[in-house]
Amino acid sequence: MLYDGALRFCRQAQAAMAQRKYEESYNCLMRAQKIVLELSTSLNHQADPDLCSRLAALYTFIYRRLVDANMSRDAAIIDEAIRLLTYERETWQMLLEKLAEQARQEGDPAQDDLTAARQTAIGSFSQPA
Repeated sequence: MLYDGALRFCRQAQAAMAQRKYEESYNCLMRAQKIVLELSTSLNHQADPDLCSRLAALYTFIYRRLVDANMSRDAAIIDEAIRLLTYERETWQMLLEKLAEQARQEGDPAQDDLTAARQTAIGSFSQPA
């Protein structure tokens, strides 16, 4: 859901920028930045330090690109962030599907759906609240 929100706000910012509604684009990009920051800060580096370190670097890069887009009012920079966020969203979706399929093959009725797989994946890489 966080990826979907970040992508939605990025697209809204692009549309606002195209209409020269800079305050609206600023607000949308700020919301996207906050989501990316949340993704980064919620990583559980104890679960897999190398993977979390790489994800944190990617989130930092995306965050910086969103800041750059906001400062320069450049919709092309937002495109780059959208491509990266879309790729990450698709990667998570594939992971969730794989976990759900693995649970079905193991015959674990408690882990037999995509929701349970999502909770397993999120629990593995996110810090407890």
